[in-house]
Amino acid sequence: MPANKTPKLASDPDAPASPPLRRVATGRASQREAQPDRRTNILLAAEKLFALRGFHAVSIRDIAAEAGVPLALVGYYYGAKHELYHAIFQSWSSAIEGRLEALRAAVAEPDVGLRLARILDSFASPLIALHQHPEGQYYAQMAARDLAAPTPEAERANLEFFDPLANAFIDALMTTAPGVSRGQVAWCYQFMLGALLHFLADKRVERLSRGENRAADPNAKATLLAFLSHGFQAVTGAPSGAPRVARASPGKQPAGSPKTSKTSKKPTKSTKSTKSN
Repeated sequence: MPANKTPKLASDPDAPASPPLRRVATGRASQREAQPDRRTNILLAAEKLFALRGFHAVSIRDIAAEAGVPLALVGYYYGAKHELYHAIFQSWSSAIEGRLEALRAAVAEPDVGLRLARILDSFASPLIALHQHPEGQYYAQMAARDLAAPTPEAERANLEFFDPLANAFIDALMTTAPGVSRGQVAWCYQFMLGALLHFLADKRVERLSRGENRAADPNAKATLLAFLSHGFQAVTGAPSGAPRVARASPGKQPAGSPKTSKTSKKPTKSTKSTKSN
């Protein structure tokens, strides 16, 4: 990025996607070098294969071949396969911390309705922006796969990385819904997470919409956020600060939405014409 330009926030719908923040495990800063080393190649190759096939369907030999490195080098850098799997999630720890930082700023919002909108934005926007990069797509796909079919390897990552993040979001959401139990808010968080991961990882919407929609389309973020906000509000009674989503095309009403009756009054007949003597 040129030095004279400042990056836009992830919540800005017009902001171009910036490089993903990761590779902490390899000692990198926020961006990969132009020619990544073999250790980074192994991590990227493993992430791609685990995302596409799942943990048990990938061998160390597969990872070495994908990374273009000798077989022994995988174990030299990362040890056993489950340790490499864990290292992938560890390499995204800076991205998780970035989400927590945005969440802390959202909770500081004094207006409760706006606070909910900002919490949900900090929940969804970073992952949607991340998904615009191939690495981010594989990361989201791994998370979605592990949520649908958990493995012991995934459970370790959940306990270390994702449960603290989830608890932080549940705590934040509870500030917008006084009197609602943590159990109820935890259900809402799980429903939100399912919707977000489905948005990122599933391409079926392209068929169901008959080509009108594109999977993980950043332009559909407002629709997702409105869905999350109004759903949470309906369950908990929390005030919603989310704006209504504009219709996709003029003259067409989104499927399933209530029809709005236009109040165009027909001209009434004059009293002269209605009088009958």
